[in-house]
Amino acid sequence: MATLKLVNVSKRFGEVTACSNIDLVVNEGEFITLLGPSGCGKTTLLNVVAGLEEVSEGEIWIQDRMVNDLSPYDRNLAMVFQNYALYPHMTVAENIGFSMRLRKRPKAEIAERVNQVANTLELEKLLDRLPRELSGGQQQRVAIGRAVIREPAIFLFDEPFSNLDAALRVRMRVEIKELHQRLGTTSVFVTHDQEEALSLSDRIAVMQFGRIKQFGTPEQVYSLPTSKYVARFIGSPQLDIFEGEFESTDGQWYYRIGNERFQMPDLTQLPDESPDLGVRPEHILLGSEGVPASVHLVQPIGPFTYVTVNWEGGSATARVSGVSHLRPRDKVNLSFDTSGLLFFDRQSSMRVELS
Repeated sequence: MATLKLVNVSKRFGEVTACSNIDLVVNEGEFITLLGPSGCGKTTLLNVVAGLEEVSEGEIWIQDRMVNDLSPYDRNLAMVFQNYALYPHMTVAENIGFSMRLRKRPKAEIAERVNQVANTLELEKLLDRLPRELSGGQQQRVAIGRAVIREPAIFLFDEPFSNLDAALRVRMRVEIKELHQRLGTTSVFVTHDQEEALSLSDRIAVMQFGRIKQFGTPEQVYSLPTSKYVARFIGSPQLDIFEGEFESTDGQWYYRIGNERFQMPDLTQLPDESPDLGVRPEHILLGSEGVPASVHLVQPIGPFTYVTVNWEGGSATARVSGVSHLRPRDKVNLSFDTSGLLFFDRQSSMRVELS
């Protein structure tokens, strides 16, 4: 295990800046995720850490050693690629043990370590097969096994589940999490899938345009996002954002959207200008109280049903427990659970705290 520290790291390709002024510290044994849409610079940043791309500016430290000028092999990292990158002419056992053969380790030692890793990843019955004889999930486990056998200081994962179907992605998430709990190796995981990031990570670095917009625990980036961008990128369905104004009547604060008012918690201090209001589906309530609304769309997904309604302020999507018997065009009332409301500055889009 090792710590990883990036100090003011930037990467440019000619006129294009892929990553800009990245500062990041990954603690020993921590599992962090670089999360963001395609083109945000997350894979480029991973490649810079791995030594597959040269850094344009800044420093990369592993433990107490700056590794900018070290080759990928000398950085003591192991990378699991999106496309597995298995050697097609080698068996599973040969793929897993390849790095040990390069180091000219004794055959008996290689065989013992290959068997240990194969047992850990439930590959022991597949050791004689070629990659083309394996499923996608099995190939991914072989790629992970090839990384594990090196006993690296840090694991790097570059969107390793993107080629798998939905059910297999969920299973592989479980396997990766269990593997990290057993080995405790410092890990950096790249994905555009916020569900993967939330379920796997100790901390998440949300990226946009080559910069880290927020770095925090899954709970922090979900419940306390720093900006509208982070708030809308984390969570599915996206939170709804409304533009309204605060007003007070008889000492009670309300947030007015169009002609409708929503009661707010007691407030003692407000910003100079009213912020926008963000509400996640679990904090949108449908029932007998609130403002009039009409059901537009009903999406059952098993334990929950997502119900989208239209009302004067636009549309909003609520998460309803279990099976909902609502149908399109049904009339309901809409209100907000004030414990989960988020407010964002209308100009900067940054979250603001109200008291």
